[in-house]
Amino acid sequence: MAAASQGLPGSKHIDLYGNVYEVPEFTMKQIYAAIPAHCFRPSTARGLGYVARDLALLCSLAWITYTHTPLLPSFALRTMVYTLYTLIAGMIMTGIWILAHECGHGAFSPSRRINNLVGFVLHSILLVPYYSWKITHSHHHKATGDLQRDTVYVPHSREYLIKSTFGQDANSHSFTELTEDAPIVTLWHCLLFQLFGWPLYMLDNLSGQKGATGFPQHSHYWFGPDSALYKESELFPVFLSDLGVAATCVGLFLAAQVFSVWAVLIFYGIPYLWLNQWVVVITYLQHTDPTLPHFTHSSWTFARGASATIDRSFCLGPIDIDKHLFHGIVGTHVLHHLCSSIPFYHAYEATDAVRTVMGKHYREDRDTPLMKALFRNVRDCQFVEESAGVEGSGVFFFWEFAWTRCQA
Repeated sequence: MAAASQGLPGSKHIDLYGNVYEVPEFTMKQIYAAIPAHCFRPSTARGLGYVARDLALLCSLAWITYTHTPLLPSFALRTMVYTLYTLIAGMIMTGIWILAHECGHGAFSPSRRINNLVGFVLHSILLVPYYSWKITHSHHHKATGDLQRDTVYVPHSREYLIKSTFGQDANSHSFTELTEDAPIVTLWHCLLFQLFGWPLYMLDNLSGQKGATGFPQHSHYWFGPDSALYKESELFPVFLSDLGVAATCVGLFLAAQVFSVWAVLIFYGIPYLWLNQWVVVITYLQHTDPTLPHFTHSSWTFARGASATIDRSFCLGPIDIDKHLFHGIVGTHVLHHLCSSIPFYHAYEATDAVRTVMGKHYREDRDTPLMKALFRNVRDCQFVEESAGVEGSGVFFFWEFAWTRCQA
């Protein structure tokens, strides 16, 4: 494997903020040795307890809203209550999505059957093809930060970004003029990404590796023999995943006949959009930051890729949403990529343990509000390039056109 330090003598890797980056040299053996043994042991009863809690919260909230809101005296007040319901329900549904995510990693239960059964049911209810997602998500964990092999949030090069946006004859100077100071454009990109990013990833592998075959071969729902995402032996689980999603769609259709389309929209549809939004915000910010490197395959190692993630916090006032509803997925993601089989309820303890090994290579930003970080990173993290003087090192950092223009 090529070393990640080629280039001019004395040259250094520099991130978008001007910080010097040193390639991690710790080993996974050191990481595993630092984590207490009990952190690796999932409890089926504890996992099912969290599932029961989240489902009870969601159903109770829906029942109270459905039965009591129509009794309120004014349209404005009813609208406020329905809006608040969709926001809270969307967060609870995100927590349920995260529990299914635990199942996909085998971190929910020691039993593989229980993991797959619970994960399949929960993800199907949320219109996620469980086995299809599980397979590609496993590939993501095996290649995080690898520019050639990672399967999601793969950043563009400067040249690809310019030519794919403005054609083969475009140049970086004209592109800079259009993107240098456009907060409205950034906001528009954020909104589109939040609303449609997750469904488009499922439908057509948005933000994944680019291929020549296109839709539907790159779809998580496609189980044909020409699928670009799955081996032939994996196509039957993909088909089962589609059946699970289809069953939920039938259930929603029948619910609309019984309760009304409006009721399904309020109690499932809009919370589902909030779920999409949170999944995109969380996962994008876990892997996108001006301080995070990406690697060519020759300079990539599992430890380097896993450490190229970042932990954040998500609170609304005094309420720690990440801890109480999102099961710590925002604040313990570095640990999750190092050891994905650790249950979320042990993740904080395990994170404290691995920080002693990672040292300065552990990254966190717990001060920047989540949505502010989203806007900043969509604006600033436009493409990846190697730092000047270390070309050929295989270590890439995010840059944005306005910054490079100022440095010219």
